[in-house]
Amino acid sequence: MSFVPGSQQRHLRACMVCSIVQVQQRFIREGCPNCETFLGLQNHPEDVQQCTSQVFEGLITLADPSQSWVARWQRLDGYVPGVYAVKVVGQLPEETVQNIEDAGGRYIPRDGTVHDDDA
Repeated sequence: MSFVPGSQQRHLRACMVCSIVQVQQRFIREGCPNCETFLGLQNHPEDVQQCTSQVFEGLITLADPSQSWVARWQRLDGYVPGVYAVKVVGQLPEETVQNIEDAGGRYIPRDGTVHDDDA
């Protein structure tokens, strides 16, 4: 994630699947760098609204997610380097959850409602 000027910080959103934080326009322009294959956010502003959230807590900067214990703890290992939210509030549409499962993935909410024992 590149520098975000103070005037643009209110446009930050976090992906509800992987928790990466980007400005809304970047999600629309490029999609989610971790989840694009099953979310398809690129050039779909309405999907960006449904699959990302402006309500998130804490920020983690990961330079090398494959070597980071914080990345393992937050289930971020295997993702691209960037800035991630610790907690993301919001609920994905049921159709999107089904798309993730159809692609062989498993959706684990990033809002703290599912604990590691449940995941």
